[in-house]
Amino acid sequence: MLSRIHYSKPSITDLEVEYATDAARNGWGPHCYDYIHRLEAGFAKYIGATFAIATSSCTGALHMGMSAIGVGPGDEVILADTNWIAAASVIVHLGATPVLVDVLPDSWCIDPEKARTAITPRTKAIIATHLYGNLCDMDALLEIGQRHGVPIIEDAAEALGSAWGDRKAGSRGLFGAYSFHGTKTMTTGEGGMFVTSDPKLNHKVLTLNNHGRVPGETHQFWSQVIGFKYKMSNIQAALGCAQIERIEELVGRKREIFAKYRDAVALIGGVSINPEPAGTINSAWMPTAVLAPETGVSREQLLSAFKKANIDARVFFHPLSTMPMFPDVPGNVVAHDIAKRAINLPSYHDMSDDDIARVVGVLRECLDSASAGSARD
Repeated sequence: MLSRIHYSKPSITDLEVEYATDAARNGWGPHCYDYIHRLEAGFAKYIGATFAIATSSCTGALHMGMSAIGVGPGDEVILADTNWIAAASVIVHLGATPVLVDVLPDSWCIDPEKARTAITPRTKAIIATHLYGNLCDMDALLEIGQRHGVPIIEDAAEALGSAWGDRKAGSRGLFGAYSFHGTKTMTTGEGGMFVTSDPKLNHKVLTLNNHGRVPGETHQFWSQVIGFKYKMSNIQAALGCAQIERIEELVGRKREIFAKYRDAVALIGGVSINPEPAGTINSAWMPTAVLAPETGVSREQLLSAFKKANIDARVFFHPLSTMPMFPDVPGNVVAHDIAKRAINLPSYHDMSDDDIARVVGVLRECLDSASAGSARD
């Protein structure tokens, strides 16, 4: 039996162990926020944002950010139907309504024109989710937002390291949110980050993240508003400090794996992979293979083939509108179509070239088998 190829796992070195050990031994009392503040400063510098607030998850960052801009009952928030459920869940928790629109066939990210036509007097925000490292068309979305007075929120959970020129994903909207889950390019086990360059919004989120206690309040244990508790622990932040010091290495390795997949896929035919338009960088958190409709190969066939080869693979996100909690939106034809013939490929940092070749080999065999079957028919 060939060894298991996992779809994702973190890159942990002696540096992470050293920092986490130091936090466990010494990061208490007056030092209980040392690594948190250090991580926030390092992350803000990397992203190019003025402020960063470490959180327990990307979900928490989105929840506080949307709460801070006043999303609430009666409001609508527009987002892509192809999405992880976290963003939609936060909208519902705040009493607002998620408005699910279709995605573009090339980037699999929110279609700006569909977002524009979905705007109503109740629209409070548009969420730009950068899917699997792919970038939303932020130029179009920001122009739409400015024209209609609607803020653009960047869900950059899956796009740490992606960029337009020198502008990092998550730095262009009113605020950005990131995930440091164990599957992500950079990890703290669980965790996330809120970033913004708006001082008033930053102050609101700092207040919300401390049970509604205003920064600088001298009256101990005094809250001004009902808040949340989405803080990251100092030990988690210690891991994050090591990871942000290694961020160029971590993103660079992801891009090396992506490039190998891209070159190999180009020789197969009938399959495409994450796009990287001119002038952009795709950090390729999750390289994704989308098989052309004419191949006739389905997601289930791909999953079965990978399982037989002892290789992990993930399904492409199901459209949120196909889940029982949300109204069906059959008009979102691109989101519904792509999910049936796409799969996320393994891409952990220490994959070998042989591992990548095994993954590509399964794709090739699936396509060759389908082609042979069509020829017999």
